[in-house]
Amino acid sequence: MSWAIVGGVTEPPNPSLDTVEILKPLDPDVRAATARRCRWRRFDAGEQILDQQSGTQDVCFVVRGRVRVVNHSASGREISFDDIPAGGTVGEMAAVDGGPRSASVVALDDGTLIAFLAPKPFLELATGHPGLALAVMRRLSGIARRATDRIMELSTLGANNRVHAELLRLARLHAKPDNTAVLEPIPLHADIAARVSTTRETVARVLGDLTRDGLLAKRGNALVIRDLDRLEEIVEDVRGAL
Repeated sequence: MSWAIVGGVTEPPNPSLDTVEILKPLDPDVRAATARRCRWRRFDAGEQILDQQSGTQDVCFVVRGRVRVVNHSASGREISFDDIPAGGTVGEMAAVDGGPRSASVVALDDGTLIAFLAPKPFLELATGHPGLALAVMRRLSGIARRATDRIMELSTLGANNRVHAELLRLARLHAKPDNTAVLEPIPLHADIAARVSTTRETVARVLGDLTRDGLLAKRGNALVIRDLDRLEEIVEDVRGAL
């Protein structure tokens, strides 16, 4: 694929935002016009896309690849909030309320393609198109609900149970009709630990216990949850006992 250099920024030929979920309520011609207003850039795995300390308020559309929303403690420990796949959006909170970034964003895949849209045109789109405004509200509501769930888990569940809850959250995203789920590639222990505020050793121990119990199985580069209902029971039994 050939890429053009426009104003020092790498721009793909015929840039398109058609795969961005939050923009699907817009007419195709409006999405095309929006794509032309974006700054486009590719990132390699590990590169920072948004810095929490920066004063920028651009909205970022993940056109290709995956990104991770992270924060760091005073000691430098990484806290992972969410992984956003292609078609997702990050950075809209700062664009909406004009406040500082609540977290940083890094690329997970080489060739991650991001379209940056300044806050003013983003807000003009949202206020001028009710479908987009509703999509933004639903997205922000989802963020608030997930944050509430995580606060409850951190406040009430032990480390082992938080690993169970995170595994269930991941499994639900890849659930199959036969009550199984396949996570491919296998989640890194460090990534799960960063999400639930524990250690890699704890994650390894919990996954090992579930494997010995027959609930998990490794298949090549995939982790198979063999009984999704049973995993949900484990999580809900602990929550119900609180």
